[in-house]
Amino acid sequence: MAALLLLLAPAWEGAGGAGVGGKAAAAPAFAKGADISWVAAMEAQGYKWKDKNGVTRDIFNILKNDYGLNSARIRVWVNPNMSDYGNGYLNADKAAALAARAKAQGMSVMLSLHYSDSWADPGKQTKPYAWTGFTFNQLMDAVWSHTVYVMNTMKAKGVTPDWVQIGNETNDGMLWQDGRASVNMKNYAWLVNTGNNAVKSIFPSTKTIVHLANGYDNALFVWNIGGLIANGATFDYIGMSLYPSVSDWQTKVTQTVANANDMIARYGKSVMICEIGLDYNQPAASKSFIADIKTKIRNISGGKGLGVFYWEPQSTPGYNGGYNKGAWQADGKPTIALDGFLN
Repeated sequence: MAALLLLLAPAWEGAGGAGVGGKAAAAPAFAKGADISWVAAMEAQGYKWKDKNGVTRDIFNILKNDYGLNSARIRVWVNPNMSDYGNGYLNADKAAALAARAKAQGMSVMLSLHYSDSWADPGKQTKPYAWTGFTFNQLMDAVWSHTVYVMNTMKAKGVTPDWVQIGNETNDGMLWQDGRASVNMKNYAWLVNTGNNAVKSIFPSTKTIVHLANGYDNALFVWNIGGLIANGATFDYIGMSLYPSVSDWQTKVTQTVANANDMIARYGKSVMICEIGLDYNQPAASKSFIADIKTKIRNISGGKGLGVFYWEPQSTPGYNGGYNKGAWQADGKPTIALDGFLN
């Protein structure tokens, strides 16, 4: 089986080298980005976005030209419900179309592979329905095949992803119960290896990320990342999420930066802040939060703080049944939150 044959293969290295899909443009030295995955569904629902002057424009153009964002993050589900705009819709084809739009604006692309039919996060890592009866070896083959399929779908659209997350917020592993870290860390490590090697088989220069929530929680990261490495997992970077409150964001940024520095020192891996967010109705605090974490991550010694991504800033208040950490208002115009990315 392909996944088993390649589990122990070394990771391909190289920065921006030529892959099967051709030479990738160099990723930015520091990514200032946004997860814009809901854009496809929101557009299908008739949403449009205005800039700060009230002019309706393409959302990618606004993010890049008004706020200096150079990167877009896009999730991919395995077999999502295409009629559920908020909790489905993002299959490989839809994600590749978004990625192509980002690349057309000169933006780099991060993919977040959820390995689920809907949300995968610390509280749930549900196998895709079609994979539920698989043995562990079959599960590894499914991860391999799906990952290769997503990469080839991107390639067909002319997109070479700069970064690919092997799982999303895998605080306790992925594809429960087989890959649940607290039950079987080795299985989790092998699944990460399978995804990593599948990405590299199509795009050798693309960097892979293991992404956990609660970036301030050093003990979690030592247990999870340390456990992966102890069990032979191969991946490039460490990803973090951070969703503080208005009252504690400064403390949480300090803790997250300290954790990032510890990860770099312990494991020699660079760190990316893959998701941040703060309440839309606190735009001044959000702007300060973005500016602070951006500056502190960018200033990490040795250039090993790689970037910061805001999660779904284009979402309007209460989107998808109550999400309120976007950066656009009900009138279609942005708040001042994303000004934190300037400079």
